[in-house]
Amino acid sequence: MYRITKEFHFSASHQLSHLPDGHQCARLHGHNYIVEVELAASELNEDGFVRDYHELSPLKRYIDESFDHRHLNDVLGHDRVTSEWLARHFYDWCKQRLPETSAVRVSETPKTWAEYRP
Repeated sequence: MYRITKEFHFSASHQLSHLPDGHQCARLHGHNYIVEVELAASELNEDGFVRDYHELSPLKRYIDESFDHRHLNDVLGHDRVTSEWLARHFYDWCKQRLPETSAVRVSETPKTWAEYRP
């Protein structure tokens, strides 16, 4: 199996208001997110790629236009916008457009990652 990944970055705020008072994530706060998309294929295309990295440009536009410097609760319409939830959201978005999508990872901090891989 061949696998490729590409990283995308954005900054945004969110609030997990359903958490108990005193929980740091219940307060309005922000992160410098990293989204890592993985694509996989058992065979390479005629150009020798799983997929040309340039073909991931629509994801960059989607992230830049819809997520960067925004409040994620407003963008996504709910109050449980976690890294796990974002990983699934970006996976579903990518899978519709890039059938080779095999996983998406999201980081909120340099030491933490959440992944969605069916």
